[in-house]
Amino acid sequence: MFSGFHGDDLSGVLHQPSSAPAGGLLLAHCFTCSKDFRATSRLADALTEEGFAVLRFDFTGLGESQGDFESSTFVANVGDLTRAALWMIENGWGPCGMIGHSLGGAATLMAASNVRGLKSVAVIGAPASPEHVKHLIDDEATATALRDGCVVTRIAGRTFPISKQFLQDLEHYDAEQRIKSFDKPLLVLHSPTDTTVSVSEGERIFALAPQPKAFLPLIGADHLLSDQKDAYRAASHLASWFRATLT
Repeated sequence: MFSGFHGDDLSGVLHQPSSAPAGGLLLAHCFTCSKDFRATSRLADALTEEGFAVLRFDFTGLGESQGDFESSTFVANVGDLTRAALWMIENGWGPCGMIGHSLGGAATLMAASNVRGLKSVAVIGAPASPEHVKHLIDDEATATALRDGCVVTRIAGRTFPISKQFLQDLEHYDAEQRIKSFDKPLLVLHSPTDTTVSVSEGERIFALAPQPKAFLPLIGADHLLSDQKDAYRAASHLASWFRATLT
């Protein structure tokens, strides 16, 4: 559908409402997921029913996108997001908003300032810094990746290759300053019982970001929005937010 940061063709699905859309939304999946992950699909479907056009896509090397995930980095994720948002705007799917889940949320916070024409942003279960993903990788796997260049490890029950380049790239972002200077309306959705990314991370994002902003707790939800009702509840919050901010 469009070219990613490294020039690879990235696969996406564009959901279109039955009538003229209220705006276009770009949906970034979590680190261990894909565009076809259950929560991602549910969010896209629900937001389309609310009247928005929604693009969900696979980052480089994941799902049906081209490229090598083993050589992917956080900077590549940010670049993929930037190109996806520009594709939506250039193809007339604006006014445009961005939604990022988990590490996809951290990448969204970094990418937002790169996209002229972007109106509003929301993050779900996002860490305040991309370096937080290191807490999900055990010390032995980290040491192996730094020594050998790559390691295959399990994150949130899924097996993925983690490269030395990926780990080192996470350190190159001044996330705090980027959030402090955020210039878009920002919605933070986070479950108080999230055991993968603590709610304190969402609270940190909210505390750092300037107004206009909002924080909504997803009571009872897990990190991956595994329960269908939690995904639909999140979509309802998102729809209300973007109706108010895509102006």
